[in-house]
Amino acid sequence: MITRLNKTLWICLALLVFNRVQAGDWNKLLASPDGSYQLTITGDNSGEIKYRVDYKGKPLIRSSRLRIKLDNHLSEWALAIKEKPRTPWMDGLVLKKAMVHMVDSTWTPVYGERSVIRQKYNELTLSFEQKTSANYKMDIQLRAYNEGVAIRYYFHTNPTGIYYRITEENTEFTFPEGTQAWFEPWAQGPFTKMPLAEWPAESERPLTLELENGLYACLAEAAMVDFVRTKFELARDKPNTVKTALYEPVDKVPYFATPWRVIMAAETPGELIEHNDILLNLNAPSAIDDTSWIKPGKIVRDLTLSDEGAKDWIDFAAEHNLQYVLFDCCWYGDNFSWDSDATTVDVDLDLKEVVRYGKEKGVGVWVYVNQQALARQDFEMFPLYREWGLAGVKYGFVQVGSHRWTKWLHESVQRAAENRLMVNIHDEFRLTGEQRTWPNIMTVEGIRGNEEMPDATHNTILPFTRGIAGMGDYTVCYYSPRIKTTHAHQLALSVVMYSPLQTLFWYDKATDYQGEPEIGFFDKVPTVWDDTKVLDGRIGEYIVTARRSGAGWFIGGITNNDAREIELNFDFLDKDKKYVATLYRDDESVKTRTQVSLTEKRVTASTKMKLKLKASGGVAICVRER
Repeated sequence: MITRLNKTLWICLALLVFNRVQAGDWNKLLASPDGSYQLTITGDNSGEIKYRVDYKGKPLIRSSRLRIKLDNHLSEWALAIKEKPRTPWMDGLVLKKAMVHMVDSTWTPVYGERSVIRQKYNELTLSFEQKTSANYKMDIQLRAYNEGVAIRYYFHTNPTGIYYRITEENTEFTFPEGTQAWFEPWAQGPFTKMPLAEWPAESERPLTLELENGLYACLAEAAMVDFVRTKFELARDKPNTVKTALYEPVDKVPYFATPWRVIMAAETPGELIEHNDILLNLNAPSAIDDTSWIKPGKIVRDLTLSDEGAKDWIDFAAEHNLQYVLFDCCWYGDNFSWDSDATTVDVDLDLKEVVRYGKEKGVGVWVYVNQQALARQDFEMFPLYREWGLAGVKYGFVQVGSHRWTKWLHESVQRAAENRLMVNIHDEFRLTGEQRTWPNIMTVEGIRGNEEMPDATHNTILPFTRGIAGMGDYTVCYYSPRIKTTHAHQLALSVVMYSPLQTLFWYDKATDYQGEPEIGFFDKVPTVWDDTKVLDGRIGEYIVTARRSGAGWFIGGITNNDAREIELNFDFLDKDKKYVATLYRDDESVKTRTQVSLTEKRVTASTKMKLKLKASGGVAICVRER
């Protein structure tokens, strides 16, 4: 346990500024504002730099190396003036200066899991120069938030103006022995709990881990917008060690920074979800001045690509408080052809008439466009879509990982914003907090959702792993006979899985609805929130999430493939108010095909409620003041 005196000592140490750096070995300290995280970074003038992190007095990251590899092949002109720095890059670095900076502010996101976000951290910047030439400089920037620690490398302008080629980034994360990781081989892959040994491949980020000392941890990436994607692999030469693995070498003209490497810790897995604003805080503020046109909501998709089918869904959406209808693939022809034209309709659909009808009913229209058409046409396409009155574009099959396509994607999102178009990016792409900068990104996939019909156990892993990266388009289903969970579980997913553009009824038709009363939960549930709390949960077993919108709360609880009893404590409610909770539960006595019952109970902040969940089941709850 950290005493108040020790916490104060760490904070004071974090604020020490070393204006003069002595030759030889060096040692620097940084603590989070609340003292929970203590980071120690050490080095010598041979370029060997190591760090360690403790969390609430327990070891989190043991001594680990900070290393980045450059292949400094310079032009003939640069060689002629003998400005070639030594390689390997780190070996020639000398620490020249250490600076500390503090920030404590708040900001209001356009949408989010919380309506106000606090940005509070202590920052340590270590400035290095090459031994052979003071013209070649690099900083290591470290930030300690109450929510986690972040590290990145920053390269200054060099005298020749040439690019740097980063061939490897070997940032290490050495964990205590016995640590287990939730390994995921690709962004829409299954999860396996594995020790830090004999992984079959690289693992996706975020990477969630469980330590034998009772802590939970997460490794994540932030601000990956003009770089290459990083995954995590095991270090070959060091046990219990995970290291960064770049998708490919990167050519960058300085000055520039690498993406942030983020380390989070918690005493319960739910705290990792509650603290994921750190990824947003590590990105630049919104680049969109007027965001009034960015409107989160619920969306359904039309697969008929016909006027009749579209208007059926629009009528359903208008009746059930759904904000959007999507025309999915093939409305403009062959999605995978570079010769397709996404400025023309290639099916028997009067798109302009459907948009007009939707506006009359208060329902917006989105369209799906594959990467081939986007890459070839988005400059001309987006102004046309704005003219047509479309609300947004769903990007399909975008390439992920490489520098080329990462940069293109973010530039395309900017072009969409310039034309007041919202964006949903599908397939393998995952956010690293850049929705703060471009809030017209309403959701992304990079999630094994109901499109692939995972089982309930998978769903109880997702929030604690993929969910830490933020919004995910899970594509919630309801009537499809292919779902592997109960219907109450599906209702609860609309709360558990955060997505400002929440897709519902993914494999369904508007005519599937036969008056089932529990659909009223989907009608009521918002998609953005003023507050979020994970009330209880264990990775791969169950989760109970409560989210507030205004004065009302919505709760989603799901279990894995096993039945279980959970106790729900309502102590998050206002102690001075009384409430009514409407519970939507699996109930075999209900004479509908979905077998979901609705019951009302009066609750207060002192209420505790035991609930039995069926195998693969769940519970959805709407709480309102009375």
